[in-house]
Amino acid sequence: MPKSWSRVVIASVSPTVDGGEWPIKRAVGERVAVTAGVIVDSHEALSVELVYRHEDDDTEHITRMPPAENDEYTGTFEVSEIGRYLYRVRAWINRFGTWQDQFRRRVEGGESQAEIESELKVGVSLLEDAAEDAPDDDQELLEAHVDAFKNGNEQAALGDEIAELVRRHAPHHQQTRSATYEVLVDPKRARSGAWYEFFPRSVRDDDEHATLDDAAERLPRIQEMGFDIVYLPPVHPIGKTNRKGPDDAPEAGPDDPGSPWAIGGLLEDGSRGGHKSVHPELGGIEAFDRFVERADELGLDVAIDIAFQCSPDHPYVEEHPEWFYHRPDGSIRYAENPPKKYKDVHPINFETEEWPALWHELKSVFEHWIDHGVTTFRVDNPHTKPFAFWQWCLRELRKETPELIVLSEAFTRPKIMYHLAKLGFNNSYTYFAWRNTPEALEEYGEELFHTDAVEYFRPNFWPNTPDILHDELVHGGRPAHKSRFVLAATLSSAYGVYGPPFEHVDNQQRDAKEEYAQNEKYEIRTWDWNDPTSLQPFMTRVNRIRTENPALQQMRSIQFLETQHPDLVAYGKDTPDNLVVVVVSLDPHNPCEGQLVLPLGDLGLPHDSAFSAHDLLNDARYTWRGTHHYLKLTPDTPAHIFRLDRDGSREDTPPTYDRPVHA
Repeated sequence: MPKSWSRVVIASVSPTVDGGEWPIKRAVGERVAVTAGVIVDSHEALSVELVYRHEDDDTEHITRMPPAENDEYTGTFEVSEIGRYLYRVRAWINRFGTWQDQFRRRVEGGESQAEIESELKVGVSLLEDAAEDAPDDDQELLEAHVDAFKNGNEQAALGDEIAELVRRHAPHHQQTRSATYEVLVDPKRARSGAWYEFFPRSVRDDDEHATLDDAAERLPRIQEMGFDIVYLPPVHPIGKTNRKGPDDAPEAGPDDPGSPWAIGGLLEDGSRGGHKSVHPELGGIEAFDRFVERADELGLDVAIDIAFQCSPDHPYVEEHPEWFYHRPDGSIRYAENPPKKYKDVHPINFETEEWPALWHELKSVFEHWIDHGVTTFRVDNPHTKPFAFWQWCLRELRKETPELIVLSEAFTRPKIMYHLAKLGFNNSYTYFAWRNTPEALEEYGEELFHTDAVEYFRPNFWPNTPDILHDELVHGGRPAHKSRFVLAATLSSAYGVYGPPFEHVDNQQRDAKEEYAQNEKYEIRTWDWNDPTSLQPFMTRVNRIRTENPALQQMRSIQFLETQHPDLVAYGKDTPDNLVVVVVSLDPHNPCEGQLVLPLGDLGLPHDSAFSAHDLLNDARYTWRGTHHYLKLTPDTPAHIFRLDRDGSREDTPPTYDRPVHA
């Protein structure tokens, strides 16, 4: 027999991830809406409460969960601090609520005065139970109701106020509680950060290797464009052994700088440097610290790349050969994915017998850069390292650095991407670059934003990376770059761009491969950072729109809309005070005309009056009425970002009218 039991059953609690095995994710300022399925045998009333606290706070906060439908109860709480929140549901039989419901039916059913007075005596005992531990003020109110009950005042027993007063103080009969669940609360930039990637060695105008001090001079422009996070590929010394040449050539010339991901090489004093060192030609750690300081002055976060692999010249290779894979002849294996060979790097053996020392050393790499002011990281290929390592490492790091933001660069199978998100990565790369039709984008959006994945997987949309130049950008040119930028920046609230080649519409592929020719991974490039014909003004405007519209700073409210054209995609996002509708053409070569169909009720728009539509991207104003609205997008103007006014047309908005759709 059980040692204890309860008639009350908490049958379900949501949101949870895998039954509570992993935390759900939120950012500071967001709310957690909890739904619990709670049942009891018979017809007795229940009281259900949501209990929550921050992990560093001993005080628990309690909010009532009123009933909804189908034996479900709902409650919400706001997460206002970075770190972890703990929440659970508790429920018990509400004796007074049950009695009050039955008493009301007795009164309405016309039972005799003697029966009513008898039942009021039962009510008195319930009031007295509640009064025992109530504070003085509430105790006085309860005692006053005791007197009213004893005097036969049946109306005193029927009010909502007395029901709530008793509920707060009455004993919790047959109480049961759910398991305790976690919320991982991230900084706001984990939810809505705009990332800008560039290679600091390529910021000079003369093809010479730049320093981080040179790169710091580009930060004001990046900040003015509206980006939040500046992401640098690896800044460490680069190995010379088996160094790659231009466009991944297997041999490098004497002046080729090599790939930053071949980590480990000589420092100025002749010693070897690795993951905790800065390339001498970038100016060393002192220049790095100055770069972070300048970014901080501008309100920018600096993100750096964590790539756990080593060039043959890395100090780990000599000091800890046991951390690597070996061939039968004793030599250390280089990385390969047959038939591809990557002789400039050695993969790390996480299953070495010395794995505890290895894991602690790799964790200390993060800690080193945290000490230098970096709390945002992009991790290279985390899916090729053990899940157990990441779960342990990220949890340990957050004990001292709860503001940690870690972006997973895992272009891999969906279940692996989702699992990495569950065990601690705040953001993840996605398949966005390969979703290039309205149907594909809508299907992918529904998966990411309207399934349980939204509770733990925070997608970060990138239209390009140093590794990815999709055919859509190659063949679509400038119009495709503009439309893909709008999609990335507005579909998800977190996005990034590999900046210089994107804003300069560099769309030359290497040997028909899905990556850039003259790739910056292997050589220094020169960009005109002040080119007036670049996409910088366009990107700046889109980022300003994101900043000024809260609807675009969150992911959960997206609703895809009908356009009546096969190459137009449209969607709305909203908050209580902000409604934005985005329409994008996916045809970079031809104009597209169609009707935008607005579900007025779903969007909270008026059915019987006009409302204003401000095209924020193209600075045009319209007065709309009804559901169907004519649109024409062209290669020069491939997108609209409308802010719609739910309160009707504003007085300062000039009246305009939709044109009819052409046959």
